[in-house]
Amino acid sequence: MKSFFSRVLPLLCWACFFSGIADYAPRRTHEADVIIYGGTAAAVTAAVQVKAMGKSVIIVSPDKHLGGMSSGGLGFTDTGNKTVIGGLARDFYHRLFLHYNDEKAWQWEKKSEYGNVGQATVALDSTYKTMWIFEPHAAEAVFEQYVRENNLVIHRDMWLDRNKGGVTVKNGQIVSIRTLNGSIYKGKMFIDATYEGDLMAAAGVSYTVGREANEVYGEQWNGVQTGVFQHRHYFMQPVDPYKIPGNPASGLLPEISAAPPGQKGAGDKKLQAYCFRLCMSNHPENRVPFPKPEGYDRSRYELLARAFAAGWGDVKEVFSKFDTIPNKKTDTNNHGPMSSDYIGGNYDYPEATYERRKEIIKAHELYQKGYLYFLANDTAVPVAVRKEMANFGLAKDEFTDNDNWPHQLYIREARRMIGDFIMKEADALGKTNIVRPIGMGSYALDAHNAQRYVTPEGYVQNEGDIGVKPARPYSIDYGTILPKEKECSNLLVPVAVSSSHIAYGSIRMEPVFMILGQSAAIAAVMSIEKKISPQALPYPELEQELLKVGQVLVYTNKNKK
Repeated sequence: MKSFFSRVLPLLCWACFFSGIADYAPRRTHEADVIIYGGTAAAVTAAVQVKAMGKSVIIVSPDKHLGGMSSGGLGFTDTGNKTVIGGLARDFYHRLFLHYNDEKAWQWEKKSEYGNVGQATVALDSTYKTMWIFEPHAAEAVFEQYVRENNLVIHRDMWLDRNKGGVTVKNGQIVSIRTLNGSIYKGKMFIDATYEGDLMAAAGVSYTVGREANEVYGEQWNGVQTGVFQHRHYFMQPVDPYKIPGNPASGLLPEISAAPPGQKGAGDKKLQAYCFRLCMSNHPENRVPFPKPEGYDRSRYELLARAFAAGWGDVKEVFSKFDTIPNKKTDTNNHGPMSSDYIGGNYDYPEATYERRKEIIKAHELYQKGYLYFLANDTAVPVAVRKEMANFGLAKDEFTDNDNWPHQLYIREARRMIGDFIMKEADALGKTNIVRPIGMGSYALDAHNAQRYVTPEGYVQNEGDIGVKPARPYSIDYGTILPKEKECSNLLVPVAVSSSHIAYGSIRMEPVFMILGQSAAIAAVMSIEKKISPQALPYPELEQELLKVGQVLVYTNKNKK
């Protein structure tokens, strides 16, 4: 009997094509009970849930490929306590387990060779198993399976018109949205499932960008965090920042800001760094050598050369975040004082035009490709590191329509709604009692570096990297996905949620987005049926529906590891 993926993958392109045009031509006005904007994992789980409850739904996706980061390279899932991941999120990882439980899924290595890294991360009993570590194409195929099974209508490559008039709001409700090609989408409820919060912003809902000062919400780990080093993503040895060492008049090396970092605990508009989560391979038959990128400028990586010269970076250190996923591949994340994170390259991304965002995305691609090329070829890189890099390349069988480069930039944080309830540091550390839980999180408060600057001593340093583990898994309040009712009474926002910067550092995990997407859909449908706003929906009734679909809402002894 053929495995699910051996049957599905040949049909994947056709599925993308047909679902992309379903119910589309030749009409230009489309109506459904629920309109979901976005192509993320949250968008898919929300749409599946709407259909399960008997309502019509259209996903208006600016992306051609569904799943966001879950299918865009982040295969080494940030889970925290896996027992609090329920509903469709758990089903997603269960379907991946079924795939990898089949020997036919193992093309470049045997299942037994992979060891128990992934297979040991199973669910809690023998009847419901999960796989948290997976290849990008496998994740995308699961999302497409959801599309086919539920006959989801997906309009792909459709971009919200963010100009005035792109979102029609009357009496505090969204009536319709317009895409750049002039198509109109009308609905009773709308869900913004984008990383950027574009629909939310265009609808006039309040939001913020950047880091709040600690004094705003009585937090410790928000705002500027100079001198705080909770991971190994900083300069451990003194490194000179100037083009001519010791000569400030010569100017700073590239990738260093001349601006002071700000006072510790102060707020700013800086963002934690973005990168691409790369799927690499060390299998000789399935790797593509790292190309020399267009306009490669070796001086951009002189700072890394100096870090090596100062003693940083043995092989174990440099390759510590080449996390292994099936079939001799990696989910490669940032690590070290200068790595794949393009610090400072994303500050204007959340509010930028589509054209400017494309430039920012391209700049991240070129920076990261230059970083890879430097590690693989430059003589300033220790021989042992270059030798190890020679074993790797981009995975030839991933992202085949994009030169093996991920489709999705890792938008770790963009806009965050200021909504009905704001999740704060104490909430995300499990120190408070959440009265309207719609799902749970458990990952550390995790923020990447936001800036690189010159210290008073005259050396280069990074700032913003935080990793604080909660005492226990925590509940996420219903109001986190709700705008204030006076601003919009038929919109739910399960990704760009209402949260402080540092609390968002934990909430922003892909399993949590799937959970919140499903919960948002349930609230949307119930509100339609009751003819009330989501803000007016009685929580006890919502709670009952959430529990019916397997959402985990509170932490109990059953959830303890």
